[in-house]
Amino acid sequence: MTTLVCTSASTAAEPATQTLAYPSFSSYVKARQPVLLRTARSLTANPCDAEDLLQTALTKTYVAWERIEDHRALDGYVRRALLNTRTSQWRKRKVDEFVCEELPEPEPVPGGDDPAEHQALHDAMWRAITKLPARQRAMVVLRYYEDLSEAQTAEVLGVSVGTVKSAVSRALGKLREDPELGLVR
Repeated sequence: MTTLVCTSASTAAEPATQTLAYPSFSSYVKARQPVLLRTARSLTANPCDAEDLLQTALTKTYVAWERIEDHRALDGYVRRALLNTRTSQWRKRKVDEFVCEELPEPEPVPGGDDPAEHQALHDAMWRAITKLPARQRAMVVLRYYEDLSEAQTAEVLGVSVGTVKSAVSRALGKLREDPELGLVR
């Protein structure tokens, strides 16, 4: 069963009778910005472009705020706006090509991170996380990737905060001992 997220303009004037998960647009943005920014970063290669993309999607959401019936589905609405905006940008992009004698190579940045090393560490980390037992993996992902607090993680999984603390501690110990991560560091 699907839930309507946005009503048509004709039903937008009707008063909503359900309780809203977020009383205002600004409280929604304050609460969900880090998660939505990670989603935007996954759609673009440049962090600055990701911030611009999120700002555009949030602007579209603000314009439609009164028409959105189910405020529990806001993340899905914003993610759809992110994807649609990124697709539109990609379709409209202008490709400039210049003929030159030599290929321009960027100057190496002293002390800068090598993108290949960063990607290798990222891949090794995910392989190590997939080796964890399902419960520990879920707690690590919720705690560090989704950036939930220990109490929020415990609430999502239906366990005590102490269980989350001990399981995450054991999981981090296993990650520290993972031979593949030791090679990349």
